[in-house]
Amino acid sequence: MKYPLGIQSFVSLRQNGYYYIDKTRFAYRMANEGKCYFLSRPRRFGKSLFLTMLRAYFEGRKELFHGLELEQLEKEWTEYPVFYMSLNNSTFTENNSVGQILHHFLCGWEKLYGVSGSETTYALRFGGVIQRAFEQTGKPVVFLVDEYDKPLLQTIDNPVLQDQYRTELKAFYSVLKDQDEYVRFAFLTGVSKFSKVSIFSDLNNLNDISLDRDYAEICGMTDAEIHANFDDGVELLAQENGMTKDECYLRLRKEYDGYHFADISAGMYNPYSLINTLSKRQFKDYWFETGTPTYLVKLLKDANFELRDLEGEIDADTLQSVDMETENPLAVIYQSGYLTIKGYDTEFMLYRLGFPNGEVERGFTRFLMPAYLPMPKNRPLSVLSQFVREIRIGDPECFMQRLDAFLAGGNYQIAGDAELYFQNAIFLIFRFMGYYVQAEYASSDGRMDMIVQTSDFIYIFEFKLDKSADEALAQIEKKGYADQFAFDKRKLFKVGVNFSSETRRIQEWKVG
Repeated sequence: MKYPLGIQSFVSLRQNGYYYIDKTRFAYRMANEGKCYFLSRPRRFGKSLFLTMLRAYFEGRKELFHGLELEQLEKEWTEYPVFYMSLNNSTFTENNSVGQILHHFLCGWEKLYGVSGSETTYALRFGGVIQRAFEQTGKPVVFLVDEYDKPLLQTIDNPVLQDQYRTELKAFYSVLKDQDEYVRFAFLTGVSKFSKVSIFSDLNNLNDISLDRDYAEICGMTDAEIHANFDDGVELLAQENGMTKDECYLRLRKEYDGYHFADISAGMYNPYSLINTLSKRQFKDYWFETGTPTYLVKLLKDANFELRDLEGEIDADTLQSVDMETENPLAVIYQSGYLTIKGYDTEFMLYRLGFPNGEVERGFTRFLMPAYLPMPKNRPLSVLSQFVREIRIGDPECFMQRLDAFLAGGNYQIAGDAELYFQNAIFLIFRFMGYYVQAEYASSDGRMDMIVQTSDFIYIFEFKLDKSADEALAQIEKKGYADQFAFDKRKLFKVGVNFSSETRRIQEWKVG
C-alpha cells in the first residue's frame, strides 16, 4: 500500500500509484457553479494537493483522472492557460520578499505569453500577461494561488513590513477583477482570511467557501472514506499495536478526527496525521510536531486572554476574517487548526469552538505551558508528572505543597497580572493532568472549580482569589458539588484554595 507521505502534487501521486481520496467532484462543482473562490484550511490539510488537481483538470489532462468521479462528470476537457502560484516554500521576512516572488512567477508567465515594455509594475505586468494569454490561446485564464497568506503570517511581529506586503498584494490581486472578462476561474487558498487585505473587498465576486456546508469535506478525510480506502491499513495498524480493528478505529477517531468546517458537517480527520500513522504503524502527534504556532502565543498574551475561554463562542463574521490587531484571537486559532466548530447557535448565529481531537489538545496545551508556567527547560513534563502521581496515591497535601512551590516560581512580568496568571496556570496544569486522570473543568461565580477522579479517589477543588480557604470549602457545600458522588465507594477529598494577589502565591488551602 503506497501512502502519499509528503506528496502534494496530484500529477506525481497519480503517475506513481499512490492512494488518493477522490475529491474531484468538488472541482467539477466549483468549475460549473462559480468563478472565483477562496478556501481557508489549516496547514497540511490537503489544500496543495487539491490545488494541483485543479491545475491538472483545467490543463485538460484527462488521463490523470481515470477511475475518478471527474472522469464521468466532465464531458469536454477543455485546456485553459493556467497561472499557478505557490507561496508555500518561500520566506518573507526580508524587505521586498513579496516583490521578488511576484517577479519570479511573472517572468515564467511572460516567457510563455510575451512582455510589454510599458508594464512597469507587478500589477501592470500581471494584467498584461493575462490579456496576452487570452489573445494567443483564445481561452480565458485560470489563476490558482496556494498559501496566499504566508507573507502576512510570517510578518505578524513586523507591522511595517506587513503593511508593505498588504499594499503589494492588494494591487496584484485586484487585477483579477479588472481583467474579469479574461478569467475563467480563480481559486486562492490559505490558513487565514485577513480582513485588511483588499482581495476580499475589491474582489466582491470572490466566493468564500471556508464555512460552506457543500464544501466541508473538500480537504481532509471522513470516517467513511477511511473505511472504504484504508481498511487493510487500519487492520495492520491494529495488529502491530495489540488492538482489535474496532479499537484501532476508535483510537484513530479520538486522536485525529473531529474537525468540522461548517455548522452541519461530518467530522474530518487530519490527513497528514492519519497517513503518517498508517504508514509508520505508530500513534504519534505527527501534525503538531511539524510546526510550532509561536505567533498564536503572542496573540493570546497580547490580548490578555484567559485560556479557559479557548473553547468559547464566536460570531460568523469574526470567524471568517482575521485582523491581527483584534482583541479576540479565537478566529486565528480556529483557522490555524487548533480549534474547530463544535456547535452552532441558530438563534444568535454563534459558533461554539473547541479542540478537535486528542493530538491537537495535547500538543497545544504542552506548547503553551512554557509560556505561562515556570517550566524547567531540561525536564518540563517530568515535573508535572509528579502532580499526577500524588493525585493517584491520594495525597492532596503533597499535591498542594508542590502546586504552591510551582506557581511561586512564575515570572509575573511575562505571565501577566496575578489573577490572570493564576487562572491560566491552573487551567494548564489541570488540563495536562486530564490526559492521565479524569479532570473536569468548570466555572462558577466567575472563579474555578475542578473535579478530578482516579480509580480510587475523587477530588473536588474550589479556587478563590483574596478570600479564604474556608469560603472555598463553603462553596463546595453550597453548590452541592459532592452530591453526585454520594453513593460512590471511592474516597472523596474537598480542597479549598485561596490565592493572594498581593503575595502572588497560594495563601492557604484546606482539605475537608
